[in-house]
Amino acid sequence: MGQEVSNAAGCLFIVATPIGNREDISLRALETLRRVDRVAAEDTRHSRRLLAHLGIDKSMMSLHEHNESRAAQRILDYLLEGESIALISDAGTPLISDPGFPLVRACLAQGVNVVPVPGACALIAALSVGGQPTDRFRFEGFLPRKRQARRSHLRRMATETATLVFYESSHRILESLCDLRDVFGPDRAATLARELTKIHETVKPGTLGELVAWIEADDRQRRGEFVLIIGGMPAGAAGAVDSDKLLTVLLEELSIKQAATLAARVTGEKRNQVYRRALALQREI
Repeated sequence: MGQEVSNAAGCLFIVATPIGNREDISLRALETLRRVDRVAAEDTRHSRRLLAHLGIDKSMMSLHEHNESRAAQRILDYLLEGESIALISDAGTPLISDPGFPLVRACLAQGVNVVPVPGACALIAALSVGGQPTDRFRFEGFLPRKRQARRSHLRRMATETATLVFYESSHRILESLCDLRDVFGPDRAATLARELTKIHETVKPGTLGELVAWIEADDRQRRGEFVLIIGGMPAGAAGAVDSDKLLTVLLEELSIKQAATLAARVTGEKRNQVYRRALALQREI
């Protein structure tokens, strides 16, 4: 049985805030923020401006990736004393590629009631307008920062048939798109969503090859916050053997020579050609 909720403890509200357009705040979020005892925010300076715009003045405390463990314990102490607290992130729904998970887990373990106040989320907003299948999707958050780790991560997902969703920053959007094109192929269907709900909102469908060419040609499209939606591998294509993906998996367990020999047997390719590719792949792992 799960931990029973304590009637003596306070309540933690997980409150979604706008991802850009401030008018997207919900009536329930407004009421919750008005009546809680305090607000825990990722960046108190940023969130104080939002609360001021909403006409709300609250005691605030910070909870971000650098103080998460310490701040979570402080917040839990307040909750156990009977206070009600709203957790908000800089934008969107807390815990979705944002801090908060250790706090929620600790609250549930201690019997503190945790209540969602749903609202804006860049992931869902992008999927709703991206034009890619939404019956099955896999959210991957941010890709690794370094190229070799990023490409290795992508190769492990190359045959995924569900729609893939990534967040990306302006600093790495072009590099990530190029790696996606190289690993998944230039013809894979994709959508780039930029600055959702803001003045320069852009939703651009196309192939990965087309998106790379488009963003290379216009550096204005590299600014802002991005959601990348990648169509899954088309039905029927997933059964084909991807020799590079096979080599990558084999190289994690075997020597280059052994991996190349086995991959050549499976794919029917010449062993010397496979061996040369294995050498190149080994440098990226």
